[in-house]
Amino acid sequence: QVQLVESGGGLVQAGGSQRLSCAVSGRTASKYSMGWLRQAPGKEREFVAAINWTGDLTLYAESVKGRFTISRDNAKNTVYLQMNSLKPEDTAVYYCNARLRHNWSRTDFGSWGQGSQVTVSS
Repeated sequence: QVQLVESGGGLVQAGGSQRLSCAVSGRTASKYSMGWLRQAPGKEREFVAAINWTGDLTLYAESVKGRFTISRDNAKNTVYLQMNSLKPEDTAVYYCNARLRHNWSRTDFGSWGQGSQVTVSS
């Protein structure tokens, strides 16, 4: 009942920056926690970052902490992932995810965006 459309993926050099956006639409008035997960070839899907509805609680994977920043603009119904100091190991398909509870211990909950390819070249 909720749709998520991602944008902002692409090719970036190591050390560079990229910002992903996820626009949320639908007829539900539910307030969602939003997050980003990623999947690299041959690897399991992994949690990256999440933010609760009010924007005052955030979670980050240790591998991206200090480099990535998640934020949201509820007036625009959009969540962002600002990625700085990118590394080749950040190369993956990044998926936006919406879920009712701010619990990100599982990777198979919620509604999903279509995925955005982020490729970091060396």
